[in-house]
Amino acid sequence: MFADTIHIQQCQTRLAHVEPALQSLAAALALAGSEVRLKILFLLADEQQLCVCDIADVLQMTVSAVSQHLRKLKDGGVLHAHKVGQTVFYALGQPHLAILRPLLAGLAAVSTAQSA
Repeated sequence: MFADTIHIQQCQTRLAHVEPALQSLAAALALAGSEVRLKILFLLADEQQLCVCDIADVLQMTVSAVSQHLRKLKDGGVLHAHKVGQTVFYALGQPHLAILRPLLAGLAAVSTAQSA
């Protein structure tokens, strides 16, 4: 078959323009590949911020286990942390917020639709 070189070049140009965003999304999704980390991201998208002890209580896990997942997400730039007194609160990081929030909100919408 004959290749449409103009169309191929347009596609390559569009990919080049979104390459940084694609790399960022791929890294975030790789980190979210664990069900526990995905649950943490879902909770943080919904609640804006939570401390490790609250996340551990919600997930019925030890603080230590949750802390390991939070550290991976934080080291990957998906989360940021801020300390208030002795308590550390976690929230979705700004670079990933715009990408992850709609995906995670979609989960809530699917759940609501299945319940109805």
